[in-house]
Amino acid sequence: MAHLLLIDDEAPIRKSLREILEYEGHEVAEASTGMEGVVLATKKPFDGIFCDVKMPQMDGLDVLDMLAKKKVAAPVVMISGHGTVETAVSALKKGAYDFIQKPLDLNRVLVTLRNMLEREALVETTKVLKKKVHVAQSHAMVGDSEGIREILSMVDTVAPTDARVLVTGANGSGKELVARQIHNGSGRADGPFVEVNCAAIPSELIESELFGHEKGAFTSAISQRRGKFEQAQGGTLFLDEVGDMSAGAQAKVLRALQEQKISRVGSDKDISVDVRVVAATNKDLRKAIAEGDFREDLYHRLAVVPIHVPSLADRSSDVPLLVDHFLQVFCGQSGRAVPVVTQGAMKLLRSAPWTGNVRELRNAVERLLIFCPAGEKVDEKLLAKHGHLGT
Repeated sequence: MAHLLLIDDEAPIRKSLREILEYEGHEVAEASTGMEGVVLATKKPFDGIFCDVKMPQMDGLDVLDMLAKKKVAAPVVMISGHGTVETAVSALKKGAYDFIQKPLDLNRVLVTLRNMLEREALVETTKVLKKKVHVAQSHAMVGDSEGIREILSMVDTVAPTDARVLVTGANGSGKELVARQIHNGSGRADGPFVEVNCAAIPSELIESELFGHEKGAFTSAISQRRGKFEQAQGGTLFLDEVGDMSAGAQAKVLRALQEQKISRVGSDKDISVDVRVVAATNKDLRKAIAEGDFREDLYHRLAVVPIHVPSLADRSSDVPLLVDHFLQVFCGQSGRAVPVVTQGAMKLLRSAPWTGNVRELRNAVERLLIFCPAGEKVDEKLLAKHGHLGT
């Protein structure tokens, strides 16, 4: 059963449409004016809205504008006895789901409603799945060392704000995890978290990746493409390895941060964006500035709040907690019992150099678990054979 709203100044139209929808088992509310409909839609969530175009005082297109301003998410089907192509196009441009002409055809109404509800169900399912994936990738930071406690305190403080954050630290130390926790603790948590690895994208393509491009902007641009800034609208954009960004991309990112606007490659049209930027790097950006490889003005825009993630060698007291955490995760995924790690093995794990930081430790724990027979312990012998410590 869906909760539907009918907005039409003609009582007979509302009655006939209501009878159709209630016969199909849906719950229906009515409004005789555009303003009354907007008030109802903002007070109670609806699964769909049917709205007449021609109404006194506030017509259907004005209703669409008002619903958008009030961030009403329900899809809207416009109905009109005086429909024109221009009116239909205007309604669809303003966000209407569909446009139906009067006199209303029973089958057309029911098919439109079914498609609308199915689409909304798919959209909601996609949101849930995306959130599950994000949560699965966003384990809480594990550790009780002074460095980790300080980071968690800073994250708790800065996350609810829109301040830009620059996360520094060695490869594998957990910079992305910090960025995800900032996103999860912000008012943008329900929005997208979009990651860009600036070091993995060729310099000639980074601008297209970040800002999108128009069809024909370059040889391989066979269609229009939205960039990461647009994809992150209302959420967080994580610029990983920002120190490897090309000079041209740095200039455009600086403009985006200053003006909250971007332009696609091959276009001079500005697009407004509402995006929080969290950046990360394993480089010394001040040294890069001195060498002319990074813009100082961009650095100060990004580093409103700097957070440094210490290497695992500097917080070896966290190794036992991390080992236990990874064992719990991997055993939970495979459905096997968590093996005991002997004191001798844990001592060796704590003293290992871990040049690859937490990422290397995670891989080592997964490898040890693979080669540890069910019911056996992770001991020095297993560690010597499959730990590959210091390699």
